[in-house]
Amino acid sequence: VDEVHAIADKYEIPVVEDSAEALGSTYKGKKCGTFGAFGVLSFNGNKIITTSGAGALLSDDEEMIQKARFLATQARDDAPHYQHSHIGYNYRMSNIVAGVGRGQMKVLDERVAQRRAVHERYFNELGKTWLEVENTNKQFQITNNSRTGIYFLKEPEGYFSNRWLTTVIINPEETGGVTREDIRLALEEENIEARPLWKPMHLQPIFKNAQSYTNGISEWLFEYGLCLPSGSNMSEEDQRRVISFIRRVLNK
Repeated sequence: VDEVHAIADKYEIPVVEDSAEALGSTYKGKKCGTFGAFGVLSFNGNKIITTSGAGALLSDDEEMIQKARFLATQARDDAPHYQHSHIGYNYRMSNIVAGVGRGQMKVLDERVAQRRAVHERYFNELGKTWLEVENTNKQFQITNNSRTGIYFLKEPEGYFSNRWLTTVIINPEETGGVTREDIRLALEEENIEARPLWKPMHLQPIFKNAQSYTNGISEWLFEYGLCLPSGSNMSEEDQRRVISFIRRVLNK
């Protein structure tokens, strides 16, 4: 964020901060979602606070927020009849859904604590090793030898993560050839959903003809990365079931 703002300030580029998954996280003591001219939050069903859908737009610019509200409510002119001088959108959140979201905001800290506990349990049971991805040739860079070939992302100094989603890197060179996909499919057979890390945009079929400027890291993460079940309401028993099946695959 520091580097982005340095460029944005130099060239007077407004920054819109995508904090869809970062609610409750901080950087250098400042809340995520408050670094740009606008911040965007998601309240989708899988997020740390959910209204089953929709989201929120954040800003400290009252004039711009009023304009956003105007556009989000069909851009209706101040007239006794329906009149539109601008193209508007129906992006309003219903009162009922908004009430659900506001109620959950009161337990945000609790939700963050739950997600961090889920991450900590996975880390202690499966990894105990931090991953450092600093190179560009798709090789594994690690801080120390792993017990399992499963690596976790470190929370750098100055950061506080909501640990919305626990993601890991699987190194088949240390697992006896067991890959990310082997573990994912084994969990799927037990009706446990795990997903690969997000497929990079430049590999999406819709963008196959678009230019991309990459260094290999995003492809590497997609190839070896796995998202583990991480819900706030995940019981310790459920999580230990996930851990036991992962261990079972590794021990084969």
